[in-house]
Amino acid sequence: MAITRRDLLLTGAAVAALPALGSAAGIPIIGAAEAQSAVELPWRHALSLFGKIKYPADFKRFDYVNPDAPKGGVARQIAVGTFDNFNIVVSGVKGQVAGAVAFIYESLTTPSLDEVSTEYGALAEAVSHPDDFSFVTYRLRPEAKWHDGKPVTPEDVIFSLDSFKKHHPMYSAYYSHVVKAEKVGEREVKFVFDAPGNRELPQIVGQLIVLPRHWWEGTDAQGRKRDVSATTLEIPLGCGPYRVKDFVAGRSIALERVQDYWGRDLATNVGRNNFDELRYEYFRDATVAIEAFKADQVDWRTENSAKSWATAYDFPAVAEKRVILEEFANRSSGVMQAFVPNLRRAKFGDPRVRRALNYAFDFEEMNKQIFYGQYKRISSYFDGIDELMATGLPQGKELEILETVRAQVPPEVFTTPYSNPVGGNPEAVRDNLREALRLFKEAGYEVRDRKLIDVKSGTQFSVELLNQDPSFERVTLFYKPSLERLGIAVSVRTVDPTQYENRTRDWDFDIVTNSWGESQSPGNEQREFWSSKTADIAGSRNITGIKNPAVDKLIERLIYATDREDLVAATKALDRVLLWNHYVVPQWNYPKIRTARWDRFGRPAELPKYGLSGFPFIWWYDADKAARIAKKS
Repeated sequence: MAITRRDLLLTGAAVAALPALGSAAGIPIIGAAEAQSAVELPWRHALSLFGKIKYPADFKRFDYVNPDAPKGGVARQIAVGTFDNFNIVVSGVKGQVAGAVAFIYESLTTPSLDEVSTEYGALAEAVSHPDDFSFVTYRLRPEAKWHDGKPVTPEDVIFSLDSFKKHHPMYSAYYSHVVKAEKVGEREVKFVFDAPGNRELPQIVGQLIVLPRHWWEGTDAQGRKRDVSATTLEIPLGCGPYRVKDFVAGRSIALERVQDYWGRDLATNVGRNNFDELRYEYFRDATVAIEAFKADQVDWRTENSAKSWATAYDFPAVAEKRVILEEFANRSSGVMQAFVPNLRRAKFGDPRVRRALNYAFDFEEMNKQIFYGQYKRISSYFDGIDELMATGLPQGKELEILETVRAQVPPEVFTTPYSNPVGGNPEAVRDNLREALRLFKEAGYEVRDRKLIDVKSGTQFSVELLNQDPSFERVTLFYKPSLERLGIAVSVRTVDPTQYENRTRDWDFDIVTNSWGESQSPGNEQREFWSSKTADIAGSRNITGIKNPAVDKLIERLIYATDREDLVAATKALDRVLLWNHYVVPQWNYPKIRTARWDRFGRPAELPKYGLSGFPFIWWYDADKAARIAKKS
């Protein structure tokens, strides 16, 4: 799975209601590395892990767009948090990036939203690589231009790769196997990998967001030299369908459609990018954001709260059908969302302690009381993608893979299907708390005067549950009494987004809530999530702090899978080992995206299977609908 522009949004202030932008994987075998010097490898217009490419080289448009969609209008959306930075290169370590700014750029390829892990040329018109995946070459389109009229060059591509690898921890790990990028033709860039066999790497490179070298190496309006390693609120130069129109730092940002955008007639862009303006209003509190939506200050809201979905949308505009409530199926991704203990702190080092924390979590009662029964408990690191979830006992190829790490993993991996504790009634809760105390006792704790004490140090076990969203306090406050019944000293603290980001970057926390999105084709990003190498890198996505040689080995097995069957087996094996190490306390999942919108937009008759709502990029402004709303208001 590639790290996409959506991931960049989530590293800063999360922009709500953005469509899934797809994910990268491998590419069908073409050519032969050993024959490269004698025979030129064929050029391809698209890449796909599964070897099946839906659209031919001369395709006119994606099936899921309306080629006659009108251009115009504004789409006003909600962003959560704040921003003080437009430089996406340092979004993982400095400041809080305005996520929408990622859409002023282009990458070498762009995903199809009705195929799994298939990418078509964007900045690049063609790609080639040998069948051992030891390198890949991209050929840029001659018409690709920056917004200042200068061409996009191989030097821009090389500069972008070097900048992300040097200054962005997430991308440093992600592109770590790209050992060299070199210009091999007027419009051609060759990426050389450190070893053959990694099927994802050609497509991962295609996801690279390309930056303008000449702009970053130039000076600003005050004559100061720009610094790609620093934050900035200077409006950056892009080459995409939108540019930054205006902004108020921390409050709003507007993108305007580029009228002479070089790629407007590409088959991949027909019927897309229809709004003249995309505007994002920032809110630090979900309650205020909902009120702004009700007042028609924003057009679209993605609702993440089960309580709000059940109770907050009973107002006249909904009854009058001026506001449409709609859910869209999520077929494109899975997720692990969880309470995350910081393994860098010794008190969470024992897996029995972490398992005990799970026994203290009464999800069933929480689901009834505050979630209106809408959720199901997560039971896999790939929850939502049935094919990849470890269920039952390992067998076949998965068992063969697990045998290679048998001595390094919990014995339950081979003997017991994983399951979470089940609560929901007083008897079950009492039994779960008894089991939690038994596990704590085995780990060296005992209850003295109603306090859970570490026998060796004599100190009480304590935890701080850290939040960045005030609306999430009700969740941590629900969890708090169960932990206190075990004798744990519990504090709940909510901080602003900037402080939260700084604390998590510095690993300064006990327990936070985090989520990891998973594609249907997991791959190199698993290193960033769970590998020992990323555990101590500030800003990495291994927020848990996992350092486990068996996990490292299974990640490599997954990355170097030779076919889909092998990939699925390796993914299940990794899932099972992560689960039985009890690294997190799994939370909940919902298989759909909840949305509310003012009914002034049109959309294609059939949305793409893997595109969630597809808003705003394949929708359009409907002037007739907007006029009807105006008459009723």
